Amino acid sequence: MMTDVKMFKSVKELIARCEAENKAIHEVMLEQEMAVTGMTAEEVYTHMDHNLQTMENALDEGLAGVTSKTGLTGGDAVLMKQYIESGQSLAGNLVLDAVSKAVATNEVNAAMGKICATPTAGSAGVVPGVLFSLKNRLQLNRQDMLNFLLTSGAFGFVVANNASISGAAGGCQAEVGSASAMAAAAIVEAAGGTPQQSAEGFAICLKNMLGLVCDPVAGLVEVPCVKRNAAGASNAIVSADMALAGITSRIPTDEVIDAMYKIGQTMPSALRETGRGGLAGTPTGQRLKQQIFGD
Repeated sequence: MMTDVKMFKSVKELIARCEAENKAIHEVMLEQEMAVTGMTAEEVYTHMDHNLQTMENALDEGLAGVTSKTGLTGGDAVLMKQYIESGQSLAGNLVLDAVSKAVATNEVNAAMGKICATPTAGSAGVVPGVLFSLKNRLQLNRQDMLNFLLTSGAFGFVVANNASISGAAGGCQAEVGSASAMAAAAIVEAAGGTPQQSAEGFAICLKNMLGLVCDPVAGLVEVPCVKRNAAGASNAIVSADMALAGITSRIPTDEVIDAMYKIGQTMPSALRETGRGGLAGTPTGQRLKQQIFGD
C-alpha cells in the first residue's frame, strides 16, 4: 500500500512527474492505483490481467463471428479478417488487423457478450483492438500488455475527471474519441517513445475526433458505434506514428481535453445518445427503429 503518492490530475502533472522521477507513465499510474485502492502492485496486476483476459476472450469470440439480436450488426470482423488474408488490402495488414479486432470486440458487445469497458462499452473495441494487433509487431509480453492498459488508464483517468467519457454527456468524441486517444498514448510508450510523446499522440488523436456526435440508430449501441471503433483504432495508430516521428500538437493536451468538454456541453441533446438526431434521425434510421421496436 502507498499513502504518500502525489496524485496527478492533469496530463501536464502526469508528464512532469514522469520526467522528475524518471519513470514511465505506467509506473506512475500503478503507484496512483495502489494509493487509491490500497492494493499491492501484484493485486493491481492480477486485476488488470483479468481485464486483459476478458478483452482477449471477446476478441476471439467476435472474430469467430457473432450477430446481434436485432441483426443490425455482426460478421464484419470476419469479413475484414478474410479481406486481410486475401492480400488485396490497401491500408496495410497491421492497421486493418487492429480494425478487425476492434470491430470484433464491439460486435460482441452489441450481441450482449462480455467485454471490458475501455473506457465505455460502446468504445470497448479500440484499446484491445490496437493492443492485440501490435502484440507481435512490438514483441509485447504479458507484462508489457498489462502496462499498456495502465498507460491507457492514466490518460482515461484524466479525461474522466476533467471532461467526460459519456456519450450522453459529451457525444461520441467522449467515448470513441477518448478510447482512441488513450490507445495512441499507450502505443507510443509501448514503442519506446517518451512520456511527452505519449501526450502528443493523445492530443493529436483526440483532436481528430473533436465534435463527433453520438447518434445511435434506434438508441442501440450498434450503428454507427461498431464502425466508429474501427475508425478509432486506425486513428490511434496513425496518431501514435505521428508522435513517434516527432510531430507535436500545437494545442497542449490538457487544453484539447478541455475543448472536448466544452464542445460536448454545447452539443444539442439530439446528438448526445438520445437516438433522435444525426444518423438516427435519417429516414433509414427511423425505419430501422420502427422495424425493431414497432410503433
